[in-house]
Amino acid sequence: MSEMTRLSELGQFQPRSPLASDDDAVRAQSLRLLARGLGENKPVHRRMSDMLSVVLALSARTRRMVLPRVSVDVDVFDPAGRRALRMYMPQQD
Repeated sequence: MSEMTRLSELGQFQPRSPLASDDDAVRAQSLRLLARGLGENKPVHRRMSDMLSVVLALSARTRRMVLPRVSVDVDVFDPAGRRALRMYMPQQD
């Protein structure tokens, strides 16, 4: 399929969602139904272990953020001892 065919198909696209309707009443009704569906979710009950997990993750991230930045230099050698790959990631300020 060529790019022109895809572009022409895209140009002929007609949205079928009630949210794309020209009628304000149809759009409002679909928004109400969507909002009602979102509001029917049960409340999430959190456990103490969930809160501790969040605190530990945040403290670990904070510890990593205060560490000094380093540059990484990786050398990979093949079995014959020749350099197969050299990757250097400089320190970014």
